[in-house]
Amino acid sequence: MAATVPRERELDLRAMPREIPISGETIKLGQLLKLAGVVGSGSEVKAMLAGEPVLVNRASEGRRGRQLRVGDSVSVAGEELVVTAASPSPRAS
Repeated sequence: MAATVPRERELDLRAMPREIPISGETIKLGQLLKLAGVVGSGSEVKAMLAGEPVLVNRASEGRRGRQLRVGDSVSVAGEELVVTAASPSPRAS
C-alpha cells in the first residue's frame, strides 16, 4: 500500500517560495520571470502581465521593467519567487 501525503502537507510544499539568485544589485521583473523559467521570452512577459495578476511584495504590478532587489518577492502563476544574491564564484589562485 502506497503512503499518501496529507493534503495540508501537500499545500505547504507548493507554498514554499523558490529562490532566484541574481548576480547584480537589481533585475527587471521581465528578466526575473525569464530567468525563473516562468516565461520564455519578453513578448510572453508582456502578455502575462496583461492577462494574469502579478504581485511584487504583495502589491499588484504590471510593469515588466520594475526593478527588483534582493529580498523582493514575486507571486505569479501560483508560484512565489524570492530574489536572492548569487553566491560569489570561487577565485582561481
